[in-house]
Amino acid sequence: MSYVADAGASGQSVTALRLEGPGPSVAFRCDALRRDMAAFGAHEELHGRNSALLWREIRDVEPFVGHPGRPVWRLSVPPRSAPEIVARIADGESGLYYYDWGGGLIWLALPHWAEPSDAAVRAALVESGGHATLVRAPDEVRANSPVFQPLDPAQAMITERVKDSFDPHRILNPGRMYAGL
Repeated sequence: MSYVADAGASGQSVTALRLEGPGPSVAFRCDALRRDMAAFGAHEELHGRNSALLWREIRDVEPFVGHPGRPVWRLSVPPRSAPEIVARIADGESGLYYYDWGGGLIWLALPHWAEPSDAAVRAALVESGGHATLVRAPDEVRANSPVFQPLDPAQAMITERVKDSFDPHRILNPGRMYAGL
């Protein structure tokens, strides 16, 4: 899934940690991580070009590029609830996903034919207080699924007031974010 050999060659899950800051601080923390994680198996330290490439792949959702027919969802959730949410939504081997932001962001690609529908994806987030954004989908899915998490009545009222103040004639992207706004 990755062009960085050490990150994608095994076909298994990879946990990537990004350390940034002043050189001596990064070196100290990297050494400490190596010692603390030694018992958990092999590890690889990426530098320069490979590190930049891996983080660009994650940012650009590269693991899903080879699956153009799959709807892609961006789920923002409390990190502790991420595995449970993925288990509810991803149908065994058919759902592709990865975690970012320590589990607080889930990128999910479901088969076009698969359940759950957008309502089921969003329903899986209700208990956790998360929200879902439909990032990519075939036209027929987009036509029937709102891009953003539906607003509760109070949020809808505030959003409408803000829209009215900035765009009273509703000429800027009408209906693009929410129906009627």
